Amino acid sequence: MRTAVIGTGFIGPVHVEGLRRAGVEVVGILGSNHAKSQAAAQRLRIARPYATIDELLVDLDVDCVHITSPNQAHFEQTKLCLKAGKHVLCEKPLSMNSTESRELVELAAKCGRAAGVNYNIRYYPLCIEAAERRKAGQLGAIHHVAGSYVQDWLLLQTDFNWRVLSSESGPLRAVADIGTHWLDLIQAITGLEIESVCADLKTVYENRLRPIGTTETFSSKTAGVRPSEPVAIDTEDYGAMLLRFRGGASGVMWVSQVTAGKKNSLRFEVAATEQALSWDSESPNQLWIGNREQANELLTRDPALMSPRAAQFANYPGGHNEGFPDTFKQLFVDFYGAIESGAYQLEPLYPTFADGHREILLCEAIFRSAQERRWVDIAE
Repeated sequence: MRTAVIGTGFIGPVHVEGLRRAGVEVVGILGSNHAKSQAAAQRLRIARPYATIDELLVDLDVDCVHITSPNQAHFEQTKLCLKAGKHVLCEKPLSMNSTESRELVELAAKCGRAAGVNYNIRYYPLCIEAAERRKAGQLGAIHHVAGSYVQDWLLLQTDFNWRVLSSESGPLRAVADIGTHWLDLIQAITGLEIESVCADLKTVYENRLRPIGTTETFSSKTAGVRPSEPVAIDTEDYGAMLLRFRGGASGVMWVSQVTAGKKNSLRFEVAATEQALSWDSESPNQLWIGNREQANELLTRDPALMSPRAAQFANYPGGHNEGFPDTFKQLFVDFYGAIESGAYQLEPLYPTFADGHREILLCEAIFRSAQERRWVDIAE
C-alpha cells in the first residue's frame, strides 16, 4: 500500500511518521501551497511535493490519502479523494456539519473504499484492554462514566491558533477538538451509545491577541514576542456535559484548553456492577481496576498480561512504555490491515466515517443544548 498526506502542519508529519512505522510507503505530500509542499517534502524526505490536489488525485501510485488539513477543508478534499477511487483516513472532525458528514458516509459506501477517522486515542493498548474486559463480561452492567480532557496550550490571552475561530474550525472548539476523542473512546469502551446531552459552555476570553503572520498548533508558547491584533472569539475554552446512554447508564464529561499544567490529559472512570476502571493518557501504561471484595489492581501495559486483541497493539514488553505516537501507528496498522484483507467491507474495528458522523451529531446536540439551556436528544 502506498499513500499521500494532505496537510503539513502539526498533525501531518505525525501521520507520516506513523505510516512509516506501520510499514506504509508515503509517496507524496500536499500543503496549502506548493512552497509548503516542497518544504515538507524536503524536511520529511518524501519524493513528491504536489502543487495541487488535482495532481495528487491522478497519481496512480497513491492507494490511500490521509487528510490532515484544517477542518473546513475536510469535506471537499474527502469527496474528491473518494471519487478518485482512493481509500481515505481523515482527521476529525470528518466535516463541518452533519449534512456533510452524512453525505460522506453514503459516498464512501457507494465508492466501496475504506473510510476511517483518526480517533487514535482508541489505540492506546490499555484502552483496548478496557474494551475487551467489558466485552468479556468482567465489568458487569455499567452504572455510570466520568472523565475529562484538559490542556493548557490556550491558557493565555496571547495564545492563538486558527482553531479558536468558528469560521475555520466550526462553532465548537474544545468539545469538537478534544472532547470528541473522549466521547468516541468512552462509547468504544462501554459499547453504549449516547442518546441525550445537557451542556454548559464558557469562553474565557472574548478577545484574543492574534500574532500578525501564521501560527501553528501548539507553537504559541515558543513564538516569542510578536506584533499582534485583537480578534473576537466565538468558540468555547471550557465545556461541561451531562450524558445519558441508551440502556440507562449516565455520565459526565468536561473539557478545557485553559487548565494550567495539564498538557494533554484525557481521563475516564467507568463504574459497573462488578468492577470499575480508570485511566489517564498522561500515564498511559497503567490501568486502574477497582474491586469491592478484593484488593484493587494496577495493570501495567504488558502484552503477556493482556487480552489477545489488546496485546496485538502492544508491541513492546512490559516496562518499555508506549505513548501518543504509537497510537497513530497502531490505528494505521489496523486500517491498512483491513484494506489488505478486505475486512473494511464487512465490520471494520477502526473508527469509521459512521463514527465520525455520530461525533458531529453529538457536537451539534451539545451546541444546541448550551444555546437553549436544556437536555437535547441526539435524534433531534
